Amino acid sequence: MKLFFSNLVELFLVLNFITSSNAQSIKKSKISSNLYVYDFIAKKSKLLKSENRHIEAPNWDPNNNFLIVNSNGRLEKYDTEGHYIGVIPTGSLNKCNNDHGISYDGKNLFFSSGKGKIKGHSSFIYKVSILGGKPELLTENSPSYWHGVSPNGKAIVYTAKRNDNYDIYMMNIDEKNEVRLTFAKGLDDGPEYSSDGKFIYFNSFRDGKMEIWRMLTDGSNKEKLTNDKYSNWFPHLAPDNKKFIFLSYIEDQKQNHPFGKKVKLRLYDLNTKSIKDITPIFTGGQGTINVSSWSPDGTKFAYISYSFQ
Repeated sequence: MKLFFSNLVELFLVLNFITSSNAQSIKKSKISSNLYVYDFIAKKSKLLKSENRHIEAPNWDPNNNFLIVNSNGRLEKYDTEGHYIGVIPTGSLNKCNNDHGISYDGKNLFFSSGKGKIKGHSSFIYKVSILGGKPELLTENSPSYWHGVSPNGKAIVYTAKRNDNYDIYMMNIDEKNEVRLTFAKGLDDGPEYSSDGKFIYFNSFRDGKMEIWRMLTDGSNKEKLTNDKYSNWFPHLAPDNKKFIFLSYIEDQKQNHPFGKKVKLRLYDLNTKSIKDITPIFTGGQGTINVSSWSPDGTKFAYISYSFQ
């Protein structure tokens, strides 16, 4: 999701090619987005596609047919070899952001988008067929940023600002009742269900530094999983529930999630509680891996790096 100063970074960079202080040196630069797939068997990344435009946040179709990204307010598809397929119809919504994902059965797409009639920043959560069509509004209040759907497809988890604080909420899709799960001061973000439906993983600034946490799906038994020198964001559980990948900023970013910073992707082993680097350091951050991008068999995941001219 886009928060605090990163809201402005994303809005200015994508729509107006104007950046905040973290990227003043590239405000007139041309952005290249590089769509990669990391292969755990080969133990290396493969470049699928480079685009001279800003694309973000790949999802991997559970049926292994395509990847979804967002760009310039639209949701777009590439096949798993990096060939462009086209735009997913989302009705009149053309302010889709980088919080989107697919149900476990592959039938539905959840996404966050602003509304054209609202001036300034807004984000609501919608549900639509994976083929596109007329979206169903799920959240009446804004800002709300989708991040996860339960394995049975009946509930979503998301980050939302209510009463001047960003917390994690759960909603039953049919009843549309919003249930708050976190109450700590500071940002809680990136909630995602484990595929066994037991845990919700998330990142939190509750202790004064951004780290990875998890809790039971009712919000109880919160447990910190990382504690190191990096700013750690967006845990994405592998299909086997034995490990997760996450994004680490090399320099502490406090509660912000800026674009155009030095980052790397790391792997957390839930059995040994050990962490290892998956990628070398590259330029990324906002847009790299905001949402889950694991392949259905758990042998690969997709991510995006950026470069400037």
